[in-house]
Parts: sequence; C-alpha cells; structure tokens
Amino acid sequence: MKEVQPFVSICIITYNHEKYIAQAVEGALMQDIKFPFEIVIGEDCSNDKTREIVFRYAETYPNIVRVITSEKNVGVTNNFIRTLNACKGKYIALCEGDDYWIDPYKLQKQVDFLEANPD
Repeated sequence: MKEVQPFVSICIITYNHEKYIAQAVEGALMQDIKFPFEIVIGEDCSNDKTREIVFRYAETYPNIVRVITSEKNVGVTNNFIRTLNACKGKYIALCEGDDYWIDPYKLQKQVDFLEANPD
C-alpha cells in the first residue's frame, strides 16, 4: 500500500512532560481537517513516563504518530532540529509537549488561510 504524504506535520518536542503530553497529542488528534497529517514527537530521553506515553500513541496510531528519540538526551535545540527535520508535510505546526490545542478547527483554519494567501 502506498504511504500517504502528510499535508501538515505537527511537530511536538517533549522532555519530562508526563503530566501534559497526552493532552498535547490528543489536541492534535482531535483536529477536524480535510487533509492528511502526521504527528512527529521528539522525545528527549525523559526520566519520567513521557516516553512510555508517546510510544503508546505511536502503537495506537501507527499511520499518524512517529516518535523520534535517542539513547541519550540531546537538549532542546537539537531535539527541535531533529524533530523538525523528520517532518514531511508541506506545512509544519508546532505544539510544545506541555501545551495543547482546544480548537478542533485550528489547523484547518490556518491551512485555509495559507493556501488562500500563498505570498
């Protein structure tokens, strides 16, 4: 089966966000959109249960959620760069691992605006 190219990549970086990461991912998953998307999570060797939580999402949504990680902590800047580089979408939406979206139309509104205003 041919892999569907995401139109939007949701880039989430996280480190020790056990209390918040599920809400961040759920906010991305609840988006009511008309295009394919992916969620790319850069997990930077948290020492709480963040890694467990994000891998559970990757198992549950294997065609949507990808986790980028390593054997040692790379720091916020390198984690952001490697996660951003892993994104495949035409557009990239950012959401920190301790933040979340409440509007299910957030991405659709932003993409509609960008597509209508290519400049």
